[in-house]
Amino acid sequence: MRSNVLTRTAISLTAVVGLAAGTVAAAGTSFAASQPAAKTAVSAQDVSILAVNNLGLNTARAKNWQCFLRDTGYNPGSIDGQLGTSSWKAAQRLFNDWGYNAGTVDGNVGPNTIKALQRFLGLTPDGIAGPNTKAAFWNFNSDGC
Repeated sequence: MRSNVLTRTAISLTAVVGLAAGTVAAAGTSFAASQPAAKTAVSAQDVSILAVNNLGLNTARAKNWQCFLRDTGYNPGSIDGQLGTSSWKAAQRLFNDWGYNAGTVDGNVGPNTIKALQRFLGLTPDGIAGPNTKAAFWNFNSDGC
């Protein structure tokens, strides 16, 4: 028991000395065996994928949605088939103005935006972009720009 306490004290002192010396490497070596493996960092490509939410639309149908937003007076940004923050902000403004209550205009496709989209599409709102919501959104966007 006493040797266990001494070992912990020695490791802690090593960490303190390493940090005081200004090196994380010196401090980190005393804990190397007990630390779990580091998680992989998120790449820039992963972040850009997460920033686009087409809700089941292919690029052509997403462009149709962007054209609908533009043609009804809500600027979605570039008509590129990638429903990113600008497209969803435009949709949220439209939903709010038309009484579908999307809530905050932030470009995030959360439950309030999904509920507003569902109301807009004539569905029962549950805030989940399930197969019925995606199918109705797909069908709504069948006409080209």
